[in-house]
Amino acid sequence: MDFDELIDRTASDSVKWAARKSLFKNEQAIPMWVADMDFAAPAAVVDALTERVQHAIYGYGVLPEDYYPTVQDWLWRRHGWQVTADSLFHVPGVLAGVSFALSVVTQPGDKVLIQPPVYHPFRHLIANLNRVVVNNPLKLVGNRYIMDYEDLENKLKDGVKAVVLCSPHNPVGRVWERAELERFADLCHSYGVFVVSDEIHADLILPGHRQTPFATVSEAAADNSVTFIAPSKTFNLAGFHAAMGIASNEKLRESIKSALQQYHVGSPDVLAKVALQTAYAKGEKWLDALLPYLAGNIEYIREFVDVRLPELKVTPIEGTYLLWLDCRGMNLSQDKLQEFMVHEAGIAMNEGSMFGEEGTGFMRMNVACPHSVIKQAMNQLERAMVKFRQNRN
Repeated sequence: MDFDELIDRTASDSVKWAARKSLFKNEQAIPMWVADMDFAAPAAVVDALTERVQHAIYGYGVLPEDYYPTVQDWLWRRHGWQVTADSLFHVPGVLAGVSFALSVVTQPGDKVLIQPPVYHPFRHLIANLNRVVVNNPLKLVGNRYIMDYEDLENKLKDGVKAVVLCSPHNPVGRVWERAELERFADLCHSYGVFVVSDEIHADLILPGHRQTPFATVSEAAADNSVTFIAPSKTFNLAGFHAAMGIASNEKLRESIKSALQQYHVGSPDVLAKVALQTAYAKGEKWLDALLPYLAGNIEYIREFVDVRLPELKVTPIEGTYLLWLDCRGMNLSQDKLQEFMVHEAGIAMNEGSMFGEEGTGFMRMNVACPHSVIKQAMNQLERAMVKFRQNRN
């Protein structure tokens, strides 16, 4: 659990590192964009994968009897969520699960609601399914994002069939409180709108906050939703196609599973299932050490920005390792802001408008990297900002 270790990823076909040339036109930029971590996965996972690979036969397999119970134990220990083994099913990834769920609960031409600024693939997959995207933008009150319930109700009553909930929210870092989710669930239930809850970051909750699984807020919420989780963000296993769907509604669950089987993607591959089960069974100490390390990176950036970079603001982050940086004080267009960050500061981040026009003027910074990299990035940003001020004057 040496999170300070610098691991060279340049020869590992890492999109985060290899795409600096094609996407950012700067191979030297510090990659702080796509959501995977620059930390080694838990040793127990590496050991289990190594042992399985060394067996040297990779034929068809079945799920171990304790596969789903391992996930059940994890959900109970970390979130107090008691689910039955029958409610669990494999999906090849959270986004794939969201797509299959929407294909089951909606029809082409139906309206599907999202809450921008939000994870941009939601918009694309809804459009690819020939559904209509409806925006219910979050409200920025002070420096904290909240749901706009009045606008939400107006959109729901206007024919929305499903909602994709991002919980915790990517990119703004909100961990929704139980009262917020209860009000959200009540509105969706009242108008007969189905909820697809993306909870891929559910385990990455920073000190002082607590994740509330959407399905736990009421029986109606559980019956009217499907939740998707994965060890991918939690344990840096994003390259494996291993995620879980959770649905207590049997009819709905079987419909989604049937859709998955139609395309023969309802079972994990031989290594993905090892990674998933081992992470949930033996990765908890690693995660418990990771969270304060991430919090330390975030606090360092916050203090640095507050003291040295008055043009910028750090939006309070409650969960995920994705920091939402408010750069509107620089008064730059989004293109100019991206150019400044990549080519002047030498940092490759996700530009905010990709998450919706509400993200214009923001940048998403991935802070899941060694603290020395954080320091280097902030020093580069400060030097670039000094030049920026001089040029403005």
